Amino acid sequence: MDKKDLQIAHELQLSGRLSNQELAERVSLSPSPCLRRVRQLEARGVIRGYTAIVDQSALGYPITVFVRIALQRHDTRTVAEFERRVRAIEEILDCFLMTGQRDYLMRVVARSLEGYERFIRDVIHTIPGIGSIDTSFAYGVVKQARALPARG
Repeated sequence: MDKKDLQIAHELQLSGRLSNQELAERVSLSPSPCLRRVRQLEARGVIRGYTAIVDQSALGYPITVFVRIALQRHDTRTVAEFERRVRAIEEILDCFLMTGQRDYLMRVVARSLEGYERFIRDVIHTIPGIGSIDTSFAYGVVKQARALPARG
């Protein structure tokens, strides 16, 4: 990726609804080469899709929870089953494989504290192989970036 590709990717992260004309102006290209570069970035998987950023509270999920999971065992079957089940749960927005004392860190949304309790009891506890669950509730957001750094 050259500097123009990085500029294009950054501008689209900031505003995925830019017209090709607006994007071309922002990155100092003419529209045709700009569109060609965007299509190449899409084809190479650098740009994986476009989405809207929605207020989670407005959609009924005012609570953000960070959940740390440690598995009892780390055999292939246990890990694969845990990860397969996590991918299918809509309330889990992110799940990272971690180093340290816990194996996974998940960002979960909930409608209420009671809803989160039901989620843990009825969904997470049904996943085999979990050794421990540690929960932290976010009570504010200081920064929530959507775009990767522009430095190339």
